[in-house]
Amino acid sequence: MTDTPVVLVAGPRQAGKTTLVRHIATEGMRYLTLDDELTLLAAKEDPSGLIRSLDRAVIDEIQRAPELLLAIKKTVDEDRRPGRFLLTGSANLMALPNVADSLAGRMETLTLLPLSQSEIRGGTGNWIDYAFGGGFLSAADATTGEHLVEAVLRGGYPQAISRTTARRRTAWARQYVDAILQRDVRDVAEIAKLDLLPRFLRALAQVSGQVCNYSQIGAQVGLDNKTVSRYIGVFEQLYLLRRVDVWARNRLNRVIKTPKLQFIDSGLLSMLCGLSDAAIQRDRCRYGNVVETFVFSELLKHAATAETDCQLLYYRDHAQFEVDFVIENSAGELVAVEVKAAATVKESDLRGLKRLAGLAGDQLRLGVVLYDGVETLPLGERLWAAPLSTLWGRP
Repeated sequence: MTDTPVVLVAGPRQAGKTTLVRHIATEGMRYLTLDDELTLLAAKEDPSGLIRSLDRAVIDEIQRAPELLLAIKKTVDEDRRPGRFLLTGSANLMALPNVADSLAGRMETLTLLPLSQSEIRGGTGNWIDYAFGGGFLSAADATTGEHLVEAVLRGGYPQAISRTTARRRTAWARQYVDAILQRDVRDVAEIAKLDLLPRFLRALAQVSGQVCNYSQIGAQVGLDNKTVSRYIGVFEQLYLLRRVDVWARNRLNRVIKTPKLQFIDSGLLSMLCGLSDAAIQRDRCRYGNVVETFVFSELLKHAATAETDCQLLYYRDHAQFEVDFVIENSAGELVAVEVKAAATVKESDLRGLKRLAGLAGDQLRLGVVLYDGVETLPLGERLWAAPLSTLWGRP
């Protein structure tokens, strides 16, 4: 806000955007929320008039009236003072079809995801920065077993964390998803078969962490391939899930190969899958997929604050060698992460990492199996086993 006229804080509903912007908004900034029906009406009927009446302002939930962005562009072009508009959005505005101008050069977008485990527990280090340096954060108070299960099922939404029982957290998560499907979807897309969305989202939850087969998913809910892809795009815009591209030396292959689906929050995914502590004790098979989502969410948050620009990918080849996550920085260096929900690490858990290490050569800075344990141990050249709780450890 000290050097940019417009700042957009984007992210899922209930992640804390409004709380944050109201806390940091400077004196003299007017606060408007488009969740207020009268304000929304004014924004839609006379966007230029509304913006013209504001000198400096916070505008909450801007995706509900994207026509305001053109009016903001006009006023900013006339007065380029930094910090004039602080916006929040519960949808990825740049992907909205009816946003005619991206405010390029005038607006900076920051993504606010649900709380990371480091934020919840007071961790101060960035796991990705340490990994590219060849090391790990300290897991002095390692979280394992049933305590790890609780953290995975809880997720990172502040409202979910504040609830004291699993039953109340599940009730909140169910109402949260219902509200998004019934209201927010209409803000970003015209969807004819709204009644199919809950079933479709539950079907996607069952394949989280897997390569996305549009035909197979569509057949389960009665949708064709194009519609499946479009609906997944809508869920991406609303920060419910994300498509993860494959890592390949040939960058064209990254584009043409099928992405994996990952949900943003393990707590919401657990609710959609009907996964509970009791269900995990009976059968741990599905728990592994949710732990993978939990790690993805943590890595996504570390990537947002890492010193280096980086992207999250995955690795899979024709011989079925796989690595859950490949983090690539702007220099082309790699950190490979395999996720293990168990307390033991087997030789077979290293197959994908070793394959990738042979292919990537000196590009690979570190390969690690994150597991439900307490010891950090070397498993070969640049290969390690480390506790999952290093993700929120301290330097």
